[in-house]
This record gives sequence, C-alpha cells and structure tokens, in this order.
Amino acid sequence: MSEPQQGGIRMITVGDFMTRELVTVKEADDLALAESILRLGGIRHLPVVREGHLTGLLTQRDLLRSAARHASRSTQAADVMVREVVSVRPGTSLVQAAKIMLANKFGCLPITEEDGRLVGIITESDFVRFAADVVQDLDLVAEAVGSGNRA
Repeated sequence: MSEPQQGGIRMITVGDFMTRELVTVKEADDLALAESILRLGGIRHLPVVREGHLTGLLTQRDLLRSAARHASRSTQAADVMVREVVSVRPGTSLVQAAKIMLANKFGCLPITEEDGRLVGIITESDFVRFAADVVQDLDLVAEAVGSGNRA
C-alpha cells in the first residue's frame, strides 16, 4: 500500500492521529451498558463490532432518540445503532477525512482495514486538538521571526 504523497512529501494520514485504544460494544449489548460506557468514558461515539469487524455505530444522539421512543434500557445496541457507517482506511489523508466529516456533518470516522476490521477512530476532538497544536507552532514561529527582526 503506497502512502499518500503530495510533491514528494508524505501526507499526514488518519493512521497518524487515530485513537487506537478503542472502546466498543457488541450488537447484543444492551443500551444501559452503552450509556454507562459513554458517560463514564466521556465519549460520544461507540463503534459496534462483531468479532472485531465494524457493524455499526452508536452515539449519544442515538441513545437520546431511543429514550424518546420509550425504548427499554434492555434494548440491544443492534436495534438502535446506525448500520450504514462510513469508514476510511488508515492511509486516508487527514484532509480527505476532514472533508468527509464536514460534508456529512459526522462527529467521527471509524478507521477500518479493507476486510472491515476496526483499527481506530478519529473524532472532531482529534481535529480540534491537532488545530490547536498547529496554531501553537505557528505562534512560536511568528514569535521567533518577530524577535529576530528586533535584533
């Protein structure tokens, strides 16, 4: 697999920034468990897997929608999860992933291998953290250039 290149320089990929230590649920897990995991983990997106392969996505919004329909807390994740999940490969450029998320108003993108095995996730928070780091670096460069002009 070749890495994305632009002008001979390796582009940053989702594989460089994705969260690899994933918290997931199985299709048969109940919503009470999913709700607890989301709340205790301070997360908003919960991939649903079967034998390590992505089968769906469960979000805080899905749980709220389910509660509004008076679904039981013993309802299974498979009954509420989004089944048509857009995912990308680890070699997908960070720019392409951002464009997909923006165009579709996604809060996250699961990262899967070609066979559907879940290997990571990237979220809006990851992009905000990355942007903060880039801006901080730019500020440091601007400060260094500014102090060099005063000498």
